[in-house]
Amino acid sequence: MLILLPFLVAHAFGRDYYTYTAPDGTVVLTDSPDHDGFEKWWSDVVSGSYLPNGVPMPRLDRITNLDGYDGWFLDAADREGVPAELLKAVAVAESRMNPGAVSSAGAKGLMQLMPSTAKSLGVTNVLDPEQSITGGAAYLAKQVSRFGSYELALAAYNAGPQNVTRFGGVPPFEETRTYVSRVMGLYEHFRDNRRVTR
Repeated sequence: MLILLPFLVAHAFGRDYYTYTAPDGTVVLTDSPDHDGFEKWWSDVVSGSYLPNGVPMPRLDRITNLDGYDGWFLDAADREGVPAELLKAVAVAESRMNPGAVSSAGAKGLMQLMPSTAKSLGVTNVLDPEQSITGGAAYLAKQVSRFGSYELALAAYNAGPQNVTRFGGVPPFEETRTYVSRVMGLYEHFRDNRRVTR
């Protein structure tokens, strides 16, 4: 099992990451190693390279199976009316395309769905990539319909729709603002470079 500690979803690209395999086989990935057993894994940005919106360019070449789920992103996009490139950007930002990712908050899978959200969307196995993409796409499309923009929908995906309503826009949380910028930058990159294909 891979455990992604909260920073992986919460913080911007631009950090070094470290890995540790616990005695029970659990792999922990963090940017803040707390003992000598951690080894440097990789830096997640390409030095001096930026996404179209100025966010540092992530090391997409280090993401396993980056293009392996494109067919499901395209299918979900057709069903929900949300660009496949945006769905792929969410998956990269949420889990780095790891269908087995589990956050310390309890979000799981490629699209990091919380159990209650997954249940409400009819997702029975959040660790199944196709179900995760289907559920994540449906949830994101619901937020786009509710708030009328990708930015606000992404803020709702990250911080909850109640916070977008409460603040009348993207909430003033650093994590959420960084998340929205990161996903929108990835979306523009995937769209401009035709990075979602069958």
